[in-house]
Amino acid sequence: MRMVEIIEKKRDGKALTTAEIEYFVQGYVAGTVPDYQASALLMAILWRGMEDRETRDLTLVMAHSGELLSLKDVAPFVVDKHSTGGVGDKVSLVVGPLVAACGLPVGKMSGRGLGFSGGTLDKMESIPGLRTDLSVAEFKAQLADIGVVITGQSANLAPADGKLYALRDVTGTVPSLPLIVSSIMSKKIASGADAIVLDVKVGSGAFMKTLEDAEKLASTMVRIGEEVGRKVAALLSDMNQPLGRAVGNTLEVREAVETLHGGGPEDFREHCLVVAGEMLALGGLVPDAAAGKSLALETIAAGTAWEKFRQLVMAQGGDVAYVDDPERLPQARLVEPVPAPVAGALARVQTDEIGMTVVALGGGREEVGATIDHAVGLVMHCKVGERVEKGQPLFTVHANDEDRRDEAVRRVLDALTFVDEPVEPLPIFYQRMI
Repeated sequence: MRMVEIIEKKRDGKALTTAEIEYFVQGYVAGTVPDYQASALLMAILWRGMEDRETRDLTLVMAHSGELLSLKDVAPFVVDKHSTGGVGDKVSLVVGPLVAACGLPVGKMSGRGLGFSGGTLDKMESIPGLRTDLSVAEFKAQLADIGVVITGQSANLAPADGKLYALRDVTGTVPSLPLIVSSIMSKKIASGADAIVLDVKVGSGAFMKTLEDAEKLASTMVRIGEEVGRKVAALLSDMNQPLGRAVGNTLEVREAVETLHGGGPEDFREHCLVVAGEMLALGGLVPDAAAGKSLALETIAAGTAWEKFRQLVMAQGGDVAYVDDPERLPQARLVEPVPAPVAGALARVQTDEIGMTVVALGGGREEVGATIDHAVGLVMHCKVGERVEKGQPLFTVHANDEDRRDEAVRRVLDALTFVDEPVEPLPIFYQRMI
């Protein structure tokens, strides 16, 4: 079997066999398949797609590329959640400790920024000292001790996804349904959670631009999860504007802290409560998602969700003083409010462009392994449907370079469309799929 023949076969639109998929994945992990051939196959998959059987095979082979973790010796039932990626999506920072504070263990393996989509690990690493490279033993010990852990993939858990994830980020191969499915579900299968809530984004700031594509992605992931014995539910949520107001690593941590204290932007707070409610229901702690949402709200009000977040930070080596006083977190040198150039209602946001603007500011990666600037980003002051007056603060740029700041201002202004007539606000969620 030769790798070039596998590339040519997929290039020509033919289905790969299970053996060919195994050859590629195992070879890439072992280092016998180089990056340039892996990139070529990823691009062929992006263009040609995969049949359901191929996608399932790719997912399972990636999951089995390392150890399959069992958590039964730690907790009888562990829940996880995963977002398909969006702009301003810092939900895991809130719902992980929130659900754990309700009494349901949360074991989560997260990823880094991917294309225009920010990464949970990058946000967490805004907190000085905080580790996201826990070993399997550390993962299990922390889960047993405080009931919540959010870390990156251990080298021996789905290592194929760890390598392919980074490669997709810099080769333009992110928005592929089979690659998204296999990346997410291989991690979830390998990390041992009993139940998974999938937050599937749809819109201009998501990899799935249409509701139809998002439904297909959600149904594929739910089906694969159930085939391997996991309880899975999917929520289809809007990503036609940033979630919350902050976009950028440190800025999003600060917004998560505000939310855990009972504040935060209304749309982000509601989003977190709904996802948490779904996790609590799937985990059997409450009879349904509505009851779960009520319990989550009570837990935030009681302050126990915030205390669980502090425990999470301390357990992973972070300096809790920086979350107790978020003003101590890294701050950009240049903080510039930008006034609205016209009066009107915000009608449309090119949300992926907002995400890429933060990448260009230095808040994301344009090549594998690049260092990111945690302090830079954007704070959006207007949601779709809201009206602004000319000169009113529209967004604030946080930058460490004058040229990048100026370019960010231009790009964000170009990404926003205003109209004179009233505009309906966007929904937070579209539907639930099981």
